[in-house]
Amino acid sequence: MKKIKSIGLFLSSFAPLFVLLILKILIEIINQNWSFNFLNCTLLVILISAMTFGIITLFKTVKSLKATKGQRVKVTTKQNLTDQHFLGYFSLFVLFAVSFEIEMYSMAIIFFVVMFMIGVVYIKNDMYYINPLLNIFGYSFYKVVYINSNNQEKQANVFFKGKLILNHNFELVDKYSNLFFIK
Repeated sequence: MKKIKSIGLFLSSFAPLFVLLILKILIEIINQNWSFNFLNCTLLVILISAMTFGIITLFKTVKSLKATKGQRVKVTTKQNLTDQHFLGYFSLFVLFAVSFEIEMYSMAIIFFVVMFMIGVVYIKNDMYYINPLLNIFGYSFYKVVYINSNNQEKQANVFFKGKLILNHNFELVDKYSNLFFIK
């Protein structure tokens, strides 16, 4: 079950890319530059399915935060890391969506091989914190130092929606390894 959620979270991190590729395919078909052939139809089905599965998994994960009891912590320092991860993905999106000729079988195969390799690294290394879709939905990614209920100082990388106020009490929820949320 954890592997299915991991795959879903990985796919959700590429949902913006899938939207761009779907738009590219549909616009090219509407402008009659491409046709509804086997490859284009298959790509549309795969991209829409992957995007839908990823977004549903992400929404279920975030929604489950409300029901999950976390530990009470006081955030003492914060560093916004959103830009460090978002811009790396953005360049990847531009590469695939703008310059990649996905209508060719060879490029479509290369696209899926690259996605598979990125997915293996993403899941194997628990890189759930790299998810630009969360940033698009208003979450920022922070490196924080906090004091837990045992007065121990600890550090975590967390997602937070809203304004993260220092020396304020929050609830820290660990959804999966390397995917922390503060609520």
